[in-house]
Amino acid sequence: MKVRKAVIPVAGLGTRFLPATKAIPKEMLTIVDRPTIQYIVEEVVASGIDQIIFVTSEGKSAIENHFDYNFHLDSVLKEKNKVALGEELNNISNLIDIVSVRQKKPLGLGHAIWTARHVVGNEPFMVLLGDDLVLAKTPCAKQMLNLFDDVGESIVAVQRVPADQTYQYGIVEGEKNGRDRTHKVTRMVEKPAPGTTDSDMAIIGRYILMPQVFDLLGRTTPGHGGEIQLTDALLALSKKRAMYAYEFEGTRYDAGDKLGYLKAILAYGLTHPVLKEGLKAHIREIAATI
Repeated sequence: MKVRKAVIPVAGLGTRFLPATKAIPKEMLTIVDRPTIQYIVEEVVASGIDQIIFVTSEGKSAIENHFDYNFHLDSVLKEKNKVALGEELNNISNLIDIVSVRQKKPLGLGHAIWTARHVVGNEPFMVLLGDDLVLAKTPCAKQMLNLFDDVGESIVAVQRVPADQTYQYGIVEGEKNGRDRTHKVTRMVEKPAPGTTDSDMAIIGRYILMPQVFDLLGRTTPGHGGEIQLTDALLALSKKRAMYAYEFEGTRYDAGDKLGYLKAILAYGLTHPVLKEGLKAHIREIAATI
């Protein structure tokens, strides 16, 4: 079965970026010349997904507006003969079919995904977190979809992290299964206490999930932090059917973290066709003074 839909939870408050995110959704903070969320949407489009489901909350209308058509702005740009810019904005509004659902209570990532169940329906779907960027030659989502075509089961994207950082992530334990960069999941734990796992495979913000996860999420009790944890439902799902962890090719940036955000700006700036040479020169100048 083809994966046609992607769920992007954007309901979080962005407290790690206060005060910048007091009035602006964290997903709308700019990386070089576009908001973070646009990179996520463009990855989805480049990977062949047909529809995006935003899980939003109060104060997140700027995200929906960014991907909507703005008649007044379009008219002003035409009057000023800024044709290329107008076309770029119109392309953004026509990237993909977008639907929004509201998460009415901040009950965690698992609950946010569960709220999209009626729109997703009984089919496999993708989940991408709105502040997790992956810079890769082949989009991370596309890599995972290619693997799904082979295994036909749920997949979580993982990266190796230092042992002293595993407590910050959902951690996967698994065994190699013969496919390149792929492990069959045997255990998952959300933010494990030090010494409770030997694995260094951390889940990042990319998933392909079978629809049975919705029923499991609906029966999952609050876990770490008093929230409904996606990892708990994934562990239950992995006991019912096969699940795979995939070590994606590319570099992941946590754009919801201040240092990760700055790293992402530099990384994407150094790939920008117009700005990269000037940025390289500026970095060399700064490095010489440190």
